[in-house]
Amino acid sequence: MSYGSSSSGGRGGRRVEYGRTYVVRPKGRHQATIVWLHGLGDNGASWSQLLDSLPLPNIKWICPTAPTRAVAAFGGFPCTAWFDVEDTSVDGRDDIEGLDASAAHVANLLSSEPSDVKLGIGGFSMGAAAALHSAACYAHGRFTNGVAYPVTLSAVIGLSGWLPCSRTLKSKMDSSQTALRRAGALPILLSHGRADEVVTYRNGEKSADFLRGSGFQYLNFKPYNGLGHYTIPEEMDDVCKWLSSRLGLDRSRG
Repeated sequence: MSYGSSSSGGRGGRRVEYGRTYVVRPKGRHQATIVWLHGLGDNGASWSQLLDSLPLPNIKWICPTAPTRAVAAFGGFPCTAWFDVEDTSVDGRDDIEGLDASAAHVANLLSSEPSDVKLGIGGFSMGAAAALHSAACYAHGRFTNGVAYPVTLSAVIGLSGWLPCSRTLKSKMDSSQTALRRAGALPILLSHGRADEVVTYRNGEKSADFLRGSGFQYLNFKPYNGLGHYTIPEEMDDVCKWLSSRLGLDRSRG
């Protein structure tokens, strides 16, 4: 199933049009809903097909498509992107408005889910970066622009990604005991290939270090030898096991 596009405020108040959102319905009892964010230039369709094949019958997957925007890393060439990016590293310039807009869009997708369902966010590459920004907003209790974060997260997954806004994260978390408590209780799984040629393994490793140093202690960082900037069955198997354990899923279709 898919939804149509929706719009949200973007940089400088400009409206941005999100692409189609693909939804994979749970095949068993609905216990969790996870928004999954694609990488740069991709769309929600490709990930919805992969997620639909996983042995996780109790999860509803929501796979939105990012707006098409000019991307600095491509010399201003337009493609689907959750935010503008110059380079895929923890030291790059942060498009705060774009990150906040995407985090708000994701939170909005989760806000209408049933109250007894656990909520999570995952993503690949740029999608992982957007998911980690959402994790920081959740822990802090508000988006960077000061608006309150509206949902409670139970799991965050980042594959082959990096942490945006790393330079300000620790001071933001340290300023609030509530934020540190939320951060310490949020399960995060980060996976990264040692042979990643797009988002280097070192950037994945540094992202995990920044998160842990900022109070996100419930974090598992898993490296994969020989893995480039893509996913493999072993990695997705590990994601399934981790989600089943952290969310207490039935793993049955009953």
